[in-house]
Amino acid sequence: MIEEYQIRILPEQAASEEGIKRYLAKEKGLDVRTLNQVRVLKRSIDARQRTIFVNLKVRAYINEFPQDDQYVHTEYPDVSSKPRVIVVGEGPGGLFASLKLIELGYRPVVLERGKDVRERKKDLSNITKTQKVDGESNYCFGEGGAGAYSDGKLYTRSKKRGSVDKILNVFCQHGANTNILADAHPHIGTDKLPRVIENMRNTILQCGGEVHFQTKMTRFVLEGDKVIGVEAVNLQTGAEENYRGPVILATGHSARDVYRYLASSKIEIEAKGIAVGVRLEHPSQIIDQIQYHNKNGRGKYLPAAEYSFVTQVDGRGVYSFCMCPGGFVIPAATGPEQLVVNGMSPSNRGTAWSNSGMVVETHPEDVAPFVKDHQAVLEEIELRRQEDSSLFTPHSSLQMMYFQEILEKQCWQQGNMKQTAPSQRMADFVNNRLSYDLPKSSYAPGLVSSPLHFWMPSFVSKRLQEGFKTFGKNAHGFLTNEAILIATETRTSSPVRIVRDRETLQHVRIQGLFPCGEGAGYAGGIVSAGVDGERCAEMCAQYMEQL
Repeated sequence: MIEEYQIRILPEQAASEEGIKRYLAKEKGLDVRTLNQVRVLKRSIDARQRTIFVNLKVRAYINEFPQDDQYVHTEYPDVSSKPRVIVVGEGPGGLFASLKLIELGYRPVVLERGKDVRERKKDLSNITKTQKVDGESNYCFGEGGAGAYSDGKLYTRSKKRGSVDKILNVFCQHGANTNILADAHPHIGTDKLPRVIENMRNTILQCGGEVHFQTKMTRFVLEGDKVIGVEAVNLQTGAEENYRGPVILATGHSARDVYRYLASSKIEIEAKGIAVGVRLEHPSQIIDQIQYHNKNGRGKYLPAAEYSFVTQVDGRGVYSFCMCPGGFVIPAATGPEQLVVNGMSPSNRGTAWSNSGMVVETHPEDVAPFVKDHQAVLEEIELRRQEDSSLFTPHSSLQMMYFQEILEKQCWQQGNMKQTAPSQRMADFVNNRLSYDLPKSSYAPGLVSSPLHFWMPSFVSKRLQEGFKTFGKNAHGFLTNEAILIATETRTSSPVRIVRDRETLQHVRIQGLFPCGEGAGYAGGIVSAGVDGERCAEMCAQYMEQL
């Protein structure tokens, strides 16, 4: 017999299968000896009151054993002789687009400008050792994309539950812990995700697909208003290569060369609002004490505590973003003279710090005066790309990207022109005071004390100050000088939207081009990018059937 129960139990009871069995036996009148297995279907923590409870939906196997896997298995056929589709980018959008293409009977040819997920680790380590960033292999570029080494959180607000469940099940099929199917805020962990991504790549290869690393798309091959392929350069040999087929463009939110190419080629794109701010880092003990209402913190049976804050200041949202309990702050720049930070957590969320992005909703009209005032900085940035910066003509569609570039360069200058990040204690920032010393931090390249309240754009800093005051009132102890602000968080989402048809998901003018995922402006994280990748693959398959 199989029965399902909704139960509400203490953390120490929920910590093991035996504890759950004992609870069911007592409260449901079952004989514990007949409970062969209990499978957790849904799990969430209720920390609203002083007594913490864990809400569980469980499936109890009474006098029998489960006959199925804990996840839904997807069949991937051999597509080695099938029509090709070019997938540009091997982040979550590109990976899930590729797997869906195989499922539908098409052969993905994946072009990834960066290195494979294991080789990337060496270049990430070198950022701390040398204070230099490899422009093609970093926290944003390479197999797995920005999610591979920047946390692996799988939470999404998407209402398309079926699609979300499919993404989580595919992760499990490729080695992720099946806990992600049950947890309210699922998380793989930056230490576990690389192996899962390798397994996904191996599925693509075993089914007859192709994956080309250090292969950078340079332009589309067009036949009138139809994409028939791409030209790319092999970054190891310098050889130019041509790949034919319709294109799923999944290049991620930091591929600024792609945005520049699209703008200069008059392929329709538009500026999109982003969120900008800082990484806020607390000792994890403080967050545990606040969220679990206990001076001793989380204790033995609870995970590192999460938080989510949001308020409105002067017509713009101020909110926490990508919260990483028990995590690290990492350097996430993708080129020289940039300083960008992000956050990640290992699977056990066991570090001494917890961090999140604290960001301000920012629209194109907010940044236009700032960008105009810093035209000289843009021309300096352009000098890195071409010998004559006088050839530089700003595109209005790239306004938000220019804002990111200016702010990241200012931050790099404040950080002594290295990857040492400008930082300020939280209460000092709110009270416009310089921090004369800084606490220990997880940010490995190092920190330098800097008056963020003074040099950051006032439409960001003033709203952050008011937001922190509100959050401090709502959560006593949150606004503290034991917490630090680390600048700057700018890569929250794509600054550009590549305009596509709502029904076919093709570009509004270019046939055979499917802008995909976060880089195209249609997703905001690993799961939503994966969902969009599957949708683009489905629409591409329909397009191929009509050829």
